[in-house]
Amino acid sequence: MKLAVALAAAFSSARAGSAPGPSTPPPPPGPGVGGPTRRALTVAAVVVLAAGGCDRGPTQVANGSIRGTVTGNTGATVANAAVALTGNAQAARTTSSGADGVYTFANVSPGTYTLAVTPPSGFTVGAAGTASVTVASGAQVNAPAIVLERVAVGPGEWGTRAPLIEPNSELAVAESNGKLYLLGGYPANRQTVRTVQVYDVASDRWALGPQLPQPNNHGMAAAVDGKIYLIGGQLTADQEGYVDTVYELDPATGAWVGKARMPTARSGGVAVVHGGRIYVAGGRVPRGSDFAVYDPAADRWEVLPDLPTQRNHVTGAAINGRIHVVGGRLGNGLSPLKTTAHEVFDPQTRTWTTAAPMPSGRSGINGVMARGCFHVWGGEAPSGMTPQHEYYDPRTNQWSSLPNMPIPIHGVVGSAFVDGLIWVTGGGTQIGGSFGSVFNQVYRPAVSCE
Repeated sequence: MKLAVALAAAFSSARAGSAPGPSTPPPPPGPGVGGPTRRALTVAAVVVLAAGGCDRGPTQVANGSIRGTVTGNTGATVANAAVALTGNAQAARTTSSGADGVYTFANVSPGTYTLAVTPPSGFTVGAAGTASVTVASGAQVNAPAIVLERVAVGPGEWGTRAPLIEPNSELAVAESNGKLYLLGGYPANRQTVRTVQVYDVASDRWALGPQLPQPNNHGMAAAVDGKIYLIGGQLTADQEGYVDTVYELDPATGAWVGKARMPTARSGGVAVVHGGRIYVAGGRVPRGSDFAVYDPAADRWEVLPDLPTQRNHVTGAAINGRIHVVGGRLGNGLSPLKTTAHEVFDPQTRTWTTAAPMPSGRSGINGVMARGCFHVWGGEAPSGMTPQHEYYDPRTNQWSSLPNMPIPIHGVVGSAFVDGLIWVTGGGTQIGGSFGSVFNQVYRPAVSCE
């Protein structure tokens, strides 16, 4: 509006100043505006446009933002890395990477900055541990990836790997072709889930697998000929809803298929693979003595002689052609009654014998064979959570202690010895079922029983 008024005034002034007087000859004929009028309008327009430009005021500078990702050297994202932003005469700022490895800084003044990371436990700063970014006015900058190196786990040491996608406990684990399958369980809200979390050992990455046909916790898992089996378990978080279902997952097709049902409905036992068959021992009261074997090739169950000591939340392994069942809880719920029992079944004679008892009674334990030794760790003792880690040497029928696990857990049935490491995935960090975790702990055994 100011520009139009000024231009009109200039035009009016130019016309008045160019009117012919008595002594002024008329302008020469020709089309349009000419002579002094044209010159006056031209000057006026330039002055008005310059004045209009001044009305715009100073250029506004807007803050921007920075978004980046912290990864490991395998490409897996890294959570809980502390990222510091410094430079451009601004006060230092710090944030942390989320579960997806992403971090952000909002409201960043334009300029050049340096990003530096303080790694979480289990990592060191790699060659790309810092990054430089320049923020333009109002722009979001995608920073170069900050890459961390995994801390090497030495013999006889514990370490960590990429955390689970979701916190979980009271779940079953099986391994096939370098992948760990975490089946069901429940997080802190104790709502039983159908979730399947799949971990690839080689890439240190997690993905979600095909959901279970129905929610399941306290199930027993095993792998035979590349297929994953989930046996029994329960539908709710209380001592009820036990099931006799058997589901088979073929990772090649990604579909769960129902198979022949277990002879009795039970949960909280252990599944041990030997000779292509799955032996399932123990379970929550009143099925603590149940013992049966499943043949996946024939899709058939056979009931076997009862487990001598009824119990649940046990662990077990196949050692030299025999099925070993160790430890456990004698009652239901949070019963303080734990056992050191170590009982051995011989499939040839179909009889039970005993072996050296565990050093102390506890339940919610887990175990796996590694280098000929039977490793057992964690669980709940009568006094509470325990970080104990021991191994059984079948050559001498003796137990020996090893370094405690850094984070005691319970509520995981099934493990694996892959890539020279024992894998301890998820689990509850306090007594009871409300403390599921995303911890993915590993242990590199130094001792051999071979």
